[in-house]
This record gives sequence, C-alpha cells and structure tokens, in this order.
Amino acid sequence: MDNKQRTEVEAAAFRKLLAHLQKRSDVQNIDLMILSGFCRNCLSRWYLNAAKDRDIPLSDDEAREAIYGMSYTEWKSRYQQPASEEQLARYKALPPDATTE
Repeated sequence: MDNKQRTEVEAAAFRKLLAHLQKRSDVQNIDLMILSGFCRNCLSRWYLNAAKDRDIPLSDDEAREAIYGMSYTEWKSRYQQPASEEQLARYKALPPDATTE
C-alpha cells in the first residue's frame, strides 16, 4: 500500500468511525473516556489540531460539528445525560495517563 492509498483507507475508516459515533448517540462521552481514553470531544480537538497543522482555517465549533454531525449545543441538548456517581467515580479512578486530556 502506498502513502496515497493509506491516506484514502485511513480517511474512509475515520468517516466510518464518525458515522458510527453519530449513530450511537446513546453512548455517552464519559463512557467512551472510561473505556477507551478518548471521546467525541477528543476527536474534535484532534481534528481541529490537524487542520491547524495544515494551515486550514477551522473553528472549534466547526470541528465539533464535523465530529458530532450537528452543533455541540444541539447534541448536548438531545443526547447528553448527566454523569452518574458511578461513572464519575470510574473516571476519577483512571490512571493519569489513561486518557487524552
């Protein structure tokens, strides 16, 4: 696989990941952080930083919309649930290097 093909395959896989996360709005960001060490907000920061690294103008809101498939405010009002005490305890118990924050 050459670099161009790798980039195309990686982009296709990333688009599939985004579609999956947008479809699975029942999965809360805190659960993603607990289980995988990253969440939709992390992805939006990575997306924003990748654009900045390439001198592509992009705002934080635009990056979040690209990841969430809608504005972050709209996603939060539609899907975000308050974190339970158990979720917060599990998150706080993670080792410092377990998340991307």
